[in-house]
Amino acid sequence: MAASSGHAGPTSASDTEQRELLEPGDPAESTGPDPYEDLEQGEGAGPRIRDTPQDIRLEAVANTVALHPSRDVLVCGDVDGDVYAFSYSCTEGGNQELWSSGHHLKSCRQVRFSEDGLMLYSVSRDRAVHLLDVERGQLVSRIRGAHGAPINSLLVVDENILATGDDVGTLKVWDMRRGTAIMDLKHHEDYIADITVDQAKRILLTASGDGTMGVFNIKRRRFELLSEYQSGDLTSVALMKRGRKVVCGSSEGTIYIFNWNGFGATSDRFAIRAESVDCIVPVTDSILCTASMDGYIRAVNLLPNRIIGCIGQHVGEPIEELARSWDARFLVSCAHDQLIKFWDISSLPATTVNEYRKRKKKDGRMKSLSKKAHGDNNFFSGLVDETENTKEEEEEEGGSGSD
Repeated sequence: MAASSGHAGPTSASDTEQRELLEPGDPAESTGPDPYEDLEQGEGAGPRIRDTPQDIRLEAVANTVALHPSRDVLVCGDVDGDVYAFSYSCTEGGNQELWSSGHHLKSCRQVRFSEDGLMLYSVSRDRAVHLLDVERGQLVSRIRGAHGAPINSLLVVDENILATGDDVGTLKVWDMRRGTAIMDLKHHEDYIADITVDQAKRILLTASGDGTMGVFNIKRRRFELLSEYQSGDLTSVALMKRGRKVVCGSSEGTIYIFNWNGFGATSDRFAIRAESVDCIVPVTDSILCTASMDGYIRAVNLLPNRIIGCIGQHVGEPIEELARSWDARFLVSCAHDQLIKFWDISSLPATTVNEYRKRKKKDGRMKSLSKKAHGDNNFFSGLVDETENTKEEEEEEGGSGSD
């Protein structure tokens, strides 16, 4: 991985020099006056207010990022096994590193907050599960050798139950009060990329590199079924349409759609013309955001299936994970450029999608959904706002899939 630049940005209150917060005008962010933000500045001297918090530069690539359920705090885990906590703010220079933890011996794969935000769980290639105190970053407990293979995925089911999946397809469900596994099942032939649970906390769904979605019953502590095989790795899984639909992202850039209680076979599929769909974050019951290896963050409407537009990008760098802030204002992304970026998605829930489909532009350009999406040096010149005064032919075409 490329080393981070030596630019000295605003530093945190803690004694660290490795992480940097990018200033407007930093060559790594822009080549002139900051084009990203509408800055509001008072008459007198004082901090400037941005539309979004500044990017956070890390020393190593972050595999995972999670946002606090009730505070402006994020946590990330990197390929060196370190975990960092930051507070974020739209005030210029307001981001601060709170603490760091180096307890993992190998790459940290995922971090997740507890429901009350007081604790943080992390899993790693070192096969351990760690529980940290969020306020101070201190290690509270750990499960060494939790899996026989590196752990790849993590889900906090409730205040006592945790689910983990590893590189060889084993799913474990833990009762953290005792620190023991109450389910230990292997029905996938490859890594478990993602895990989710229904609102009743009864059914676990897994997305696997073997191309199947797994269904597990937590209450009865048993395996239910695997879906039919898809043509690529299933990389992510989420619930949509008030739990009536399950969507899975794939390594081939297709979103697979299942009906609830119809897990065996897909009811629909939507190819979004991305290199991959590595992460899915629901924004509303019908709108989700996807991250891809091509560096783009896309907003997608489900049923009718439409690409709404582009939220932003990490130029030419694969995106590892997305997370949404507690107030639904920001989407946060981490990628191989060693940056954590913030995107304003506050207006996205108000987006409406017509049943008919507009004729696609010949160059396949997407609509830009934010000023930051345009990037530097006109890299995003192809993402033209569809509100420009250009006439587009439209043809009647119903949305695919069932409701």
